Formats: sequence, structure tokens, C-alpha cells
Amino acid sequence: MSKKALIITEVFFPEDFIINNLVDSWLEQGYELEILTRNPSYPYGKVLDGYKNRIYSKSNYKSAIVHRFLVIPGYQNSLLIKLLNYINYMFFSFWILLSIGRRFEKVFIYQTGPLTNGMAPVLLKPLFKYKITMWSQDLWPDTIYAYGLKKTKLTNYVLTKIVRFIYSGCDTILISCKGFKSKIEALLKKPKPIHWIPNWPLIDGFSTEKETLPEGFNFTFAGNIGKVQNLDKVVRAFKAVSATHKNAYLNIIGDGSFLEELKAICNTEQITNVNFTGRKPVTKMPNYFAASDVLLISLVDVPLYEIMIPSKFQTYLTAKKPIYAVMKGEVAQLVSQYDLGVSANPSDIEAIEKGFLELLQYPDNKIQQLSNNSMSLLNDSFDEIKTKKTLENLFWNA
Repeated sequence: MSKKALIITEVFFPEDFIINNLVDSWLEQGYELEILTRNPSYPYGKVLDGYKNRIYSKSNYKSAIVHRFLVIPGYQNSLLIKLLNYINYMFFSFWILLSIGRRFEKVFIYQTGPLTNGMAPVLLKPLFKYKITMWSQDLWPDTIYAYGLKKTKLTNYVLTKIVRFIYSGCDTILISCKGFKSKIEALLKKPKPIHWIPNWPLIDGFSTEKETLPEGFNFTFAGNIGKVQNLDKVVRAFKAVSATHKNAYLNIIGDGSFLEELKAICNTEQITNVNFTGRKPVTKMPNYFAASDVLLISLVDVPLYEIMIPSKFQTYLTAKKPIYAVMKGEVAQLVSQYDLGVSANPSDIEAIEKGFLELLQYPDNKIQQLSNNSMSLLNDSFDEIKTKKTLENLFWNA
């Protein structure tokens, strides 16, 4: 069994993603890893403090070698720049992989946004003869249309060709959401193994210590603040709630490309009791969850997000708090099946308002009951130790 592998990922430490946790785990077990990634820039769309946007650099992360390359800033606010970064990723990763690819028998692709991070390893696979495993966190081409690219006969033809080529070039495909399977199978040139490997919680969200939030009933959203999070509809629904329930607060913790526009909506439309805290350290999040009464998760109403489970959902479960899911599909079904809280149609502002009001009317013992149900779902589907063991066997022992 080979104990050396190349990890190809768009995002990596100091950016907060589950791939960091997986790499840490493999390094602790003695696996030799190299990481191929771009310069860190998430979630701001510009290179993070302490890093330079060099064309290429080589550094170390613990015992792993990290190869980084240029990122084009501004992708958070521009679809065009986002697409240029996808092309940029293909170009730089190809030339770097061409020089280091002979060292590996195994390649692991962590695919968040751009499926194009799989183009170089698939193109060079006949030369280096390595095996490719891809862990897909996002579904192409659906996600590109969700970002705003217009679906035409030409774009659909080109993207389908690219997606089919990359998926078909992998030896094993891992999916973070069960709903991806049938869609990927339809794109493959021939059948290949597809396994469900869900995300485990990034942090233990439970804490007995509390950060300061407004005195009253606190709904809390935590995470990236972009257009797809649907928070414009959420705050508009909250307007009527805060007008009649003066002690109800909506806390929005995080940063992102839509933050300033969201603040402007609240100011212009006089939406009160919305508390913007800014981005907070991951280590402090359990304390904010502890101070909250309900944790909110929201995505826009597009078919893709009906089959997705955002990774924050698992983290919310560990906090043992009721969940308000402004979503359709799989997350809403889990909330109902395990009695975790309330869900609402993300396109219906009145329905979102109704969900807020329903949770506000729950007695304390009902809130506690909803909180306790979270652990059942965690143990059933998102246990970290069991999931990591399955993933390890699928990749290293294949």
C-alpha cells in the first residue's frame, strides 16, 4: 500500500475547510502528503494577510509540502473573474503537476467549487499512471448555473463535455450528498464506484460558555454571507417579526461579498433587531451558539441546493440547538424526520416569517426536546471517526 499522495484542492489552511482536518488526520497516521493549491483568499476574494500572491511558491504545512500558485482577486463579486480563476486553476496546476506528478501513485482531489481542479490530474494520468479519487462537495454543471451563468445550448454542451471528461477520468468518486449520485452516474462514460462520504462537523459546537448577544430570544446565522445564502429574504421576513416581538433578535455572524448590501437593505427598509457581528474566530463559535436560542441555515431556492447538505448543518447539530432551515430538499427532510426544528420555503417571505413566529412560540421544554434530537442524527449519519475510517479505506487501500 502506497503511503504517499498528492492532495489537490482549491482551498487549504489558513482557509477553514474540512480538508485541513483530513490532512491533519492522515499526517498523524504517518502518511506522506503534498498539497497543490492556490494562494489563500477565501472568503474575501483577495489574498489573506501574511501571504503574497506569487505565481508559484513552495512551503510546509507540518510535515507536508505545499505548492501554491496565483489567484485572480475579486472572484467573490464577479462571475467573470470566478470563471477566469477556474481557467487559471487548470493552467497553473497542469504545469506544477507535470513537474511533480511522477512522485505519486495516488491523487486525492478535494472539489469544493471548481471541478476544473480535476482537469490537470486527469489529463496527465496516462503519463504518470496514478489513481485518482475525487471527493465532490459541489455538483457541476448545476453549481455554475446557480452562480449566475446563463444556461444555453452552447454553455451546456461545453460544460457537459468538461464534466464528463473529468468525472470519467477518476477511478473513484466520493460524494458529500446522496443526491449527487444519480446526476454524476448520468454523466459517466462507463460505470465506476461512487460512495457517499458526508462531511463531519468541523468543530464541536457545544459549549457551556456564552459570548454576549442581545438580551432576548436570539436567532443566529453563522458563515459566509453571499447571495446564495438568501439572507435578503430572511431579513425581510424578520422585519415583521421584530416589529411585534421586540425581544427577538437575528444575529448574522460572518463576512462575505453580500454583507454590505445586506446591511444596506436593513438600513433602507428599517429592519430592526438585526445584529451584524462580523467574522469571528472558529474557536469562539461554540460560545456564540451557546448564547443563541435557534441556529439558522439558509440557501436560495434552486434545484441544486435541494440535494445539498451545507457543512454548517453538521456543526449546528453538535451545538444541540433547534435549527431553522430556510431550505427545501434534503436538509428540510432531516429537520422534519429527526424533529430538529422548523423549515420554510426559501422563496416565500411570508412562510419564513411564519417559521420565525412558530419557533418564538415554542415553550422551553419543546426547545430542549428539539435540541436533544440532534445527537441522534449525528450518530446515525455524520460520525467523524466512522466516516474518516471509511474514507481512508476507500482511498489508501484501493
